[in-house]
Amino acid sequence: MALRLVQVNFKARDDSALGRFWAEALGWGLSSEGPGVTNLEPEGVVWPDPAGFYIDFVIVPDPETVKYRVHLELATTSAAHHTEFVARLKELGATPADAGQGEVPWTALADPEGNVFRVLEPRETYRDTGPIAAVVVACADPQAMARFWDQALEWTLHEVTDDHAVMRSAKGVGPYLEFRRESGGTTGWSRVHLDLLPYPFDDKESEVARLRALGATDVDLGQGQVPWTVLADPEGNEFCVLGRADGA
Repeated sequence: MALRLVQVNFKARDDSALGRFWAEALGWGLSSEGPGVTNLEPEGVVWPDPAGFYIDFVIVPDPETVKYRVHLELATTSAAHHTEFVARLKELGATPADAGQGEVPWTALADPEGNVFRVLEPRETYRDTGPIAAVVVACADPQAMARFWDQALEWTLHEVTDDHAVMRSAKGVGPYLEFRRESGGTTGWSRVHLDLLPYPFDDKESEVARLRALGATDVDLGQGQVPWTVLADPEGNEFCVLGRADGA
């Protein structure tokens, strides 16, 4: 088994503008592999560094037609940092997001294209993750998701309950991957999805076959002939297994 979660992918109306917002928010570098695609990476990290975690923004005609099943949670180091960070994000173009959360210690915001994210209060768990504390996937059955993703990834499963499951790279670096129970169903494609990287790249087809055997299904988004394979996990969350051209 040789798959790792390497990045999240945002569908965007304007990939470069959205990329600039997140680059300034995280203090990361910007690049582009072609028209309609903007890439973010931490300063000093070069794709596909196994210790790195990245974000891609890809232009699509109508990203508003899909659901918000995946979101980012950002880490802070102190109460003062939390306050300053939220203020800076609003200056960059973020807006308050009211999801009926009531009185909570974290702050919900939306980026300039409406993608909801959270700025967390200081938490010891996330002290060494970098600016992205967690990638969170809403789901109906966290335990079932944990069973699939624990077998899918070369990551460590830290905790599983009826309401959530928590994973992280076996190397102890980067953000956590968390699955949280959410009522109301999760139908429809997500604006944000996970990208998995096989290593070596030549193992891609065998890894895709292994994922299908675990319960993943093929997804046709009209992608045509591309070096990556689009799949969905048992709850229908779309993700991509990247191919050699993505890492060349």
